[in-house]
Amino acid sequence: MASAAEGDVGTVVEPMRELRSGFEELSLNKLATSLGASEQALRLIISIFLGYPLALCYRHYLFHKDTYLIHLFHAFTGLSIAYFNFGYQFYHSLLCIVLQFLILRLMGRTITAVLTTFCVQMAYLLAGYYYTATGNYDIKWTMPHCVLTLKLIGLAIDYFDGGKSQNSLSSEQQKYAIRGVPSLLEVAGFSYFYGAFLVGPQFSMNHYMKLVQGQLTDIPGKIPNSTIPALKRLSLGLVYLVGYTLLSPHITEDYLLTEDYENHPFWFRCMYMLVWGKFVLYKYVTCWLVTEGVCILSGLGFNGIEDGKARWDACANMKVWLFETTPRFTGTIASFNINTNAWVSRYFYKRLKFLGNKQVSQGLSLLFLALWHGLHSGYLVCFQMEFLIVIVERQAESLIRDSPALSHLASITLLRPFFYLVQQTIHWLFMGYSMTAFCLFTWDKWLKVYKSVYFLGHVFFLSLLFILSYVNTVMVPRKEKLKKME
Repeated sequence: MASAAEGDVGTVVEPMRELRSGFEELSLNKLATSLGASEQALRLIISIFLGYPLALCYRHYLFHKDTYLIHLFHAFTGLSIAYFNFGYQFYHSLLCIVLQFLILRLMGRTITAVLTTFCVQMAYLLAGYYYTATGNYDIKWTMPHCVLTLKLIGLAIDYFDGGKSQNSLSSEQQKYAIRGVPSLLEVAGFSYFYGAFLVGPQFSMNHYMKLVQGQLTDIPGKIPNSTIPALKRLSLGLVYLVGYTLLSPHITEDYLLTEDYENHPFWFRCMYMLVWGKFVLYKYVTCWLVTEGVCILSGLGFNGIEDGKARWDACANMKVWLFETTPRFTGTIASFNINTNAWVSRYFYKRLKFLGNKQVSQGLSLLFLALWHGLHSGYLVCFQMEFLIVIVERQAESLIRDSPALSHLASITLLRPFFYLVQQTIHWLFMGYSMTAFCLFTWDKWLKVYKSVYFLGHVFFLSLLFILSYVNTVMVPRKEKLKKME
């Protein structure tokens, strides 16, 4: 009788669970539709904002508790966020974390472990891109996995450095080198930390361990006084979120592919690309500011005391003021996705020092970044344009600095607003030009748009590459050239 009753209950409960799950899916889908977003985008936003209650839970209930409890909390919450967003495809991240732990334990602090990590983790990520890629921007398991890939590669390199003598390491390498042997739980907590699992930022294992040990606080032994700094970044993120939500229905990359766009005058096509190029980056700015607030609230954003004031920028992925005001491409690069750029510099660019050529190292670093983003041709074109633009911009700066006539012209106060306006126009026009390939992914789409503006970006900067060299020979005195050679 009991077993029959249990069976009856089971037959009733199971459909109820499915029905409830169906209602949840339906309600999320309806809410996303009403907001003009996809359900996956809504899940992503919810997950990012969930970091705030989770950080408050850590502050009030786990701060200075046993470290294994904190690792468990981070691993469980991160896995739950992965399941909420991607269902059973969370196994991809779990598998790579376990594989990484085995590589560290079985291969030890060897260059073989580093190379194996790089090959295995990048191959897994690229295979994921290959099997899941479409012609559109989709939020799927590969999105957080690219963040995880850098984390695990950095972990292997820091573990390798931990086996070297202090004297053989640079001051930066000494800071990040791992002297102990991480456990599987520590690696899982580091990888799944709720404030950075989905969209970053990047941080080192040593920095994470300081968080778990309660060292990342401006008040030794007490919960960090970081609520106000966290709310400031959250508020700024909400401003960008509102702006993006209001403008996104009206300024889209899809319009670049329409006949209406092609039929407009050339100046309109360029101006639309300029405005869109600025605006399209706001979705990334929003995510990074909100997650930075989570990191600050938990304490992970603590970056020491300077001039008697606590710094909370250890996890800053954006320098908003620089991003909004700089007229230079190098300024935008320095203000945007800061921690990822720092990771590439620390673990890739500087490790290529043996090549003896900075431009080759920079080119290879940008190629790595392009592949890390995905297999679409648009990524390669975008980073190729970045490489070209940075070279030309540095040539122009050097020319203005070394040429007495141009240096004097640039120093005239009355002309500075005009120069600034021209620089900003060029800056954001060709930022939009580069982002076109990045956001449209496939060659048939970005090629169509580039044809509509007559490959303006490539023509402009390739021409400048040769013209500036000639102008340099004419306008820069010979003594200045000799000084540079010395």
